[in-house]
Amino acid sequence: MNWLTPPSTGQHYLKQRRSPSVSLLTQTELQTSLFTLHNKTMATAGKVIKCHAAVAWKPNAPLVIEEIEVAPPQKHEIRIKVIATGVCHTDLYHLFEGKHEEGFPAVLGHEGAGIVESVGPGVTDFKPGDTVIPLFISQCGECRFCKHPKSNMCERSWTTLSTGIMAEKDSRFTCRGKVIFQFMGTSTFSEYTVLNQISVAKICDDARLDRVCLLGCGVATGYGAAINTAQVTRGSVCAVFGLGGVGLAAVMGCRNAGASRIIGVDINEDKFGKARALGATDCVNPKKHSKPISEVLSEMTNGGVDFSLECVGNVAVMRSALESCVRGWGVSVMVGWTDLDDFSARPIQLIAGKTWKGSLFGGFKGKDAVPKLVLDYKSGRINLDEFVTHTMPLDKVNDSIELMKTGKCIRTVLNVSPK
Repeated sequence: MNWLTPPSTGQHYLKQRRSPSVSLLTQTELQTSLFTLHNKTMATAGKVIKCHAAVAWKPNAPLVIEEIEVAPPQKHEIRIKVIATGVCHTDLYHLFEGKHEEGFPAVLGHEGAGIVESVGPGVTDFKPGDTVIPLFISQCGECRFCKHPKSNMCERSWTTLSTGIMAEKDSRFTCRGKVIFQFMGTSTFSEYTVLNQISVAKICDDARLDRVCLLGCGVATGYGAAINTAQVTRGSVCAVFGLGGVGLAAVMGCRNAGASRIIGVDINEDKFGKARALGATDCVNPKKHSKPISEVLSEMTNGGVDFSLECVGNVAVMRSALESCVRGWGVSVMVGWTDLDDFSARPIQLIAGKTWKGSLFGGFKGKDAVPKLVLDYKSGRINLDEFVTHTMPLDKVNDSIELMKTGKCIRTVLNVSPK
């Protein structure tokens, strides 16, 4: 097994195998690491930390690696040292498509994992040294949404308060004398970040952070859309539109739910191999057919699929996904993020018995579900290794963005903190 100990974390990371992890640290080494962590935390707790972050100063421009100041956590807040983060399409959406200039300058990133550096007053469930995953959907546990079993919304989440700009105005970041917004309340493209304790999930200490960071958004979103929102049934026929990170996770969810046939739909055939490895039984390129993809799928499945999941964020594809479902009981789920255009469909599609639904973060209540998903990865129930096609340092973030823009990666993981 390979392992590494990032500085000032005191945590060990194991190369993932499909068996319980075994620490290679001796008791003496572990005590030394924890002692180092304690001393460094004592040195920074309550103080402003200067660190590096990738700052988006304006839309449609490269990110800039800057030295920023990260203020100490305030009441009910946690300051986290970010170890690894995935680069998600939602980051690109805000940078290139969202057209929300009031949401800049900002530190992007919301698919991360790290170690608690210090906690603010009133925090009782976390302590320095805890291993955590930031959550872009909070779980306060007290509002009507948190208490409702059918929702993973939270009245105190950015999704309720700040969807227009997708950045937190109450920020703990400054750079060059300017306030830097915290994207989606998380901002994991920074060596340190500050979050409200209701937006953090505590996970097992030996989790491999350059893998489980993907559970902070993409993998949990697609997987949960199939398991929780669509509620794919055993023996059913499914279609997944878009085979990026979210779509591949949806394929995996359909597989784990027991679907008998899973059809992956994408115009990039380079992704078909990954899709088949994660459970797809068929792969279709819409551009290879002269008729609409909904007709193609209807012919392949004797009238349409039982479940379809749109994982692109394109309203035309959303309509195609709905039209690909069988009449009477077909369920189609919108998973891909967009807020640019209205969607539409013929009323007969729904009158005939189809259901059209949406899913955010796969319907998972983050603080409850993410720790369990980490354990599912460790036990081999869900895959994460297969999603990581590139690994880069933080200062290569623009390269990782270009890879995603051109469809040349599934997920790039950035090693955020210096070795």
